[in-house]
Amino acid sequence: MTLDPVLSRIDADIDAATDRLLDLLRIPSISTDPAYKSDCDRAADWLVADLETIGFSASKRPTPGHPMVVAHYDGPGPHLLFYGHYDVQPVDPLDLWYNDPFDPAIEDTAKGKVIRGRGSSDDKGQLMTFVEACRAWKAEHGTLPCKITIFFEGEEESGSPSLVPFMQDNTAELTADIALICDTGLYGDSTPAIITQLRGLLGEELTITGPSLDLHSGMYGGLAMNPARVLAKVIASLHDETGRITVPNFYDGVPELSNELAAAWDDLKFDHAQFLGDVGLSIPAGEQGRRPLEMIWSRPTCEVNGMTSGYTGDGFKTVLPSKASAKISFRLVGTQDPTAIRKDFRTMVEAMIPADCSVEWADHGASAAGQMSTDNPAFAKSAAALTDEWPNAAAYVGCGGSIPIAGHFKTVLDMDAMLIGFGKDDDAIHSPNEKYDLSSFHKGTRSWARILAALTA
Repeated sequence: MTLDPVLSRIDADIDAATDRLLDLLRIPSISTDPAYKSDCDRAADWLVADLETIGFSASKRPTPGHPMVVAHYDGPGPHLLFYGHYDVQPVDPLDLWYNDPFDPAIEDTAKGKVIRGRGSSDDKGQLMTFVEACRAWKAEHGTLPCKITIFFEGEEESGSPSLVPFMQDNTAELTADIALICDTGLYGDSTPAIITQLRGLLGEELTITGPSLDLHSGMYGGLAMNPARVLAKVIASLHDETGRITVPNFYDGVPELSNELAAAWDDLKFDHAQFLGDVGLSIPAGEQGRRPLEMIWSRPTCEVNGMTSGYTGDGFKTVLPSKASAKISFRLVGTQDPTAIRKDFRTMVEAMIPADCSVEWADHGASAAGQMSTDNPAFAKSAAALTDEWPNAAAYVGCGGSIPIAGHFKTVLDMDAMLIGFGKDDDAIHSPNEKYDLSSFHKGTRSWARILAALTA
């Protein structure tokens, strides 16, 4: 089966493909909010129906949470599994969006046309690049070039509680020669990237309680312990003056960057001033003495993701709050053990809580870092295919984010995983006004067509 007619079909059908993506984006499949449970079901149903039009045997599979979508096409040659997620992040703060986040549209910007809407880049637009590549193959050749399993999750944005049990229960069905994941991005605007290392993630939420109710600050201020003050002390203690994280034993298992990898990353000529300048910043704030790329790809972090205490509405209310809460995440690298770090972090915090106060904990998932070996020939073949499509040669890069599914494919299914995506740094994923460049959608679809050709030649 030849590639050129497939690429031509993708080009000719880009408007119809974009319309299909817009339809999917209109479904508010927010997995973390129970109010959107039926919408997550609806998104899964939409995908099942769409995959069936291409010739896949597709089904919606129940889980204790949101359903999985599993589809199979029994073709010749190697067996590829493609993973994506159809759930999306909440849209708050809604007032910062230009338009309704679930009324997606094509917009003209200074950098070209973009698809604006929640989930456009993370991850509906990304997963549909592969679906559209398959659609074009089927339209031109009447069949797909190999055996393909599609595996779409509905809980990635809420910790994936059902993922590993589902994989364990369906090991034989889901095991393939290699897993393909489209939930990452380009390096810069025009360099295709294959991710070879991912940071792990540990999420913790603590709530410190002091008095049994909010107190009048004139009557009790100075005498009663304020839990917001305790929380502020805890947060201020998490980093030293050089930016190092102070949790005991935190750096156990953190490797130093090899000379070879350091040289390869230096060749990418990362412009940290522009990277920070695009979001209104200028000064690197991580560990002193580290390369900027090193700080976001291969060094661990501890970040405060949210704090709540006292009166936060308009105006002013003079109270000592009864409670103070914070959500704190750790990005992990190397062989750092998230379970051990959770224990050491909680022990450290609990030692700082005054006798008059208490602390309660809620965990929000834990996953170790991932390292992908490029020894599998699929990596070199895919890199060559990507290089043929994009202006710059494909690069092997790190990723500051956490995509636990890559590690699960290895530990649960004993499969290598290859992470290839077409998002951009300015896509505003998880933020208001998320977008996906139309060129990313178009060239991403063409890229998967080229990779399918390369892996099945």
